[in-house]
Formats: sequence, structure tokens, C-alpha cells
Amino acid sequence: MKLQQLRYIVEVLNHNLNVSATADSLYTSQPGISKQVRMLEDELGVQIFERSGKHLTHVTPAGEEVIAIARQILSQVEAIRAVAGEYTQPNQGKLNIATTHTQARYALPNMIKSFMQRYPNVSLHMHQGSPEQISEAAAKGVADFAIATEALHLYQDLIMLPCYHWNRSIITPPDHPLGKLSEVTITDLGDYPIVTYVHGFTGRSELDRAFNQAGIKPNVVFTATDADVIKTYVRMGLGVGVVASMAIDANNDADLINIPAAHLFAPSTTKIGFRKGTFLRSYMYDFLEGFAPHLNRSLVDSAMMKKSQDEIDRLFRDIELPTL
Repeated sequence: MKLQQLRYIVEVLNHNLNVSATADSLYTSQPGISKQVRMLEDELGVQIFERSGKHLTHVTPAGEEVIAIARQILSQVEAIRAVAGEYTQPNQGKLNIATTHTQARYALPNMIKSFMQRYPNVSLHMHQGSPEQISEAAAKGVADFAIATEALHLYQDLIMLPCYHWNRSIITPPDHPLGKLSEVTITDLGDYPIVTYVHGFTGRSELDRAFNQAGIKPNVVFTATDADVIKTYVRMGLGVGVVASMAIDANNDADLINIPAAHLFAPSTTKIGFRKGTFLRSYMYDFLEGFAPHLNRSLVDSAMMKKSQDEIDRLFRDIELPTL
């Protein structure tokens, strides 16, 4: 059994059983991968993949268990390399972050600028996507850190640490009737077409929950993943916008009325996560603390020692998180 064979079966699964795409990603040949997979199956005496002719169709039950362990082994190999790098090149390396547009555009820029000034020899790469894509990137090892708010049930294989709370604002053109009210109610908001985030992005679930609790069906006429796009369509008069408050810029959005809506919607919590068993380099600890100052090394290490996410959540229960 070779590490190369374990890497091949993991990557084949990562590429949806497409051996050709796997070969391209690994800069090797398709026959070479197929041969090594067959050799591993012969050695183990079980099939990892079911086949139809030359094509792989699905992973066998035995294959699922083998690949799960292979992922752990490869993760530990990366951890060994990380340990070596920590001693030989402590301020050099790479850091891959998977997150949504809102986090990348509004929450991370200043922190990343500071991080890159401190660690000029660490290459930092941002992967933007949906919660499903973010969790997949972290699970596959494509991303070192996953930053997300929605669909946290997808991150069961990660250690998820709470970073901050945030809420929403209603944005309207300057002459809109909502801007003349002393306090906007959920009923008032429900009287107008709404422009907001797509399902599964940027705390959309809290908006839906608030309307459901009020027994109102919101008239959502346009959705997007990007707050800047939402603001563009609000300016066009398509509807009233509901966006993350952090996405409002006092200067660039001075032409819009900004109505804080924390009284209408429950706050959302953004978390940052990484795979269990990850060896965190010193610059990774610094990234965590730079993004969320309460995530000091001692607290992160304590969280890594917990056996379940419930225990991690209890660890943070008495810690007051900042609100953006």
C-alpha cells in the first residue's frame, strides 16, 4: 500500500469518479491512476469502486470506509509536513480560506491586509462559494479555514469556532415610505417587494424565520449572493433591500436610506472552522486571532481538545462575542 494510491482514490472521489479529470488535476495519466487503484483493490481484497465497463459508477460500502481512513492518513501526512515547516520556515507557507462573498468583501479585507503585512512570505488564497461549496472545500483539504454563517450542519467534520454576531439593515431609495416611519415593523416590510440574499447565503434563514413567525409571506422579487448587486437593484426601484449591516458603506451608499433592522431579525453568528486533526501553524493561530480577537491560542487549543461540537459550543457560552 502506497500513499500515492491513497491519494488517487481520494482524488477520484473528489472529482466525482471522473478518472480523466483526476489525472489532469494530478498531472499524471489516466491509465496510471486506474492501474494503481486496481493494485490497491487487489492488495486489500475488496473493491473500492464499482464499474460499468471502463467507467467508475459508485463507491462500494467498503470503499467508503477505506477512503474515509485514507483522508485521515493524508491529513496526518500534511500535518507532519506542517510540523516540519513550523521549525524550518516558521513564517513561510500558504493559507487557503473558503468563504462567502459577504465575508470576503466586508469582514475580511482589513484583517487580511494586516495579516499579509505581518507574513509577506505566506501566500493567501481566497475561495468564494455557497455554504455547500465551502464545507466541501474544507472537507477535501482544499481550504484550511472555512468561514460561514448558514448551513452549519454541513460542517460536522470541522471544528467550528464562533467569531461574531451580525444583523441586517433595510435599505431603500431616499423617497421610500419606509424611510418616513419612526420604527419599521415586519408587517410594514411585508407590504413591499423585497430584494435580498438567495436561500442558503448570508443569514437568509433568519429573514424567512421572522416572516414565518409573523404569519406573513414576504414578496421576494429578486435574490443575489452579492450585497452590491442587491443595492444596485434597490437603486433601480425594484424593491426594498434587506442586507447584512456590515455591507452598508456610509460614503458609497449615502444615496440610500439605511434602516437598522435588529429589532426585526434575530442575530446571526459567523463561525470559522478547520478540519479535526489539523496541525495549526503559528501564522494560522495569528489569522484566527486577527479575525476574531477572542480566539487566542489557548482558547483554540482548548476547543481542539473537545470531543464534540456541543462541547465546543459550551466552551464559548460565557464568552461575549462582538457584534458587527
